[in-house]
Amino acid sequence: MRLAIASRNVKKTNEMRVILGSLLDPRYSLADLNEFPDFEEPEESGATYAQNAAIKAEFSSSRLDEWCIADDAGLEIDALNGEPGVYSKRFGGVGTPFEQKIRAILSQMQNANGDERSARFRCAVAIARPGFPTQILSSVREGLIAREPRGQNGFGYDPIFLIPELGRTMAELEPEEKNRISHRGIVLAEAAAWLNAL
Repeated sequence: MRLAIASRNVKKTNEMRVILGSLLDPRYSLADLNEFPDFEEPEESGATYAQNAAIKAEFSSSRLDEWCIADDAGLEIDALNGEPGVYSKRFGGVGTPFEQKIRAILSQMQNANGDERSARFRCAVAIARPGFPTQILSSVREGLIAREPRGQNGFGYDPIFLIPELGRTMAELEPEEKNRISHRGIVLAEAAAWLNAL
């Protein structure tokens, strides 16, 4: 049985393949939208992570007629009133490199100290197939915004997301460690358990 990851973001699909591949029953094979170039991804027009994940999963499953899984995630910074939040990917413009997005965030937070730098990664996953109700799962990883980018691993905002109990940013973690404790790793473990029970 094939499970298609409803994304063409190579860094994200690679991470999801690793996590899901280690947890799913062998009866599942994994694919992603880079293997299906015949349709464009839908606009992420939802007001919440769950809505955006559902839009992507349901759109792709309607065209592929098979199980599809999609996620939407964002960084919520308390000192910035929860921004960039659901607009994390579009913050500063969709085509703006994350290094530039990170510089803008750090500039806005230069006077924030201690707990004023509190933040969280939030992630929602949707699993869809025509004829079945869409399953929505979610998770949160609390942390702080580091004062400067640190680490070479991961992607997106990982270099400035500090996990206080580890004293390291998400980008300083080895992939296996990140996948165990990250917002995406936690919710995909729940997703795999749900799919394995089908």
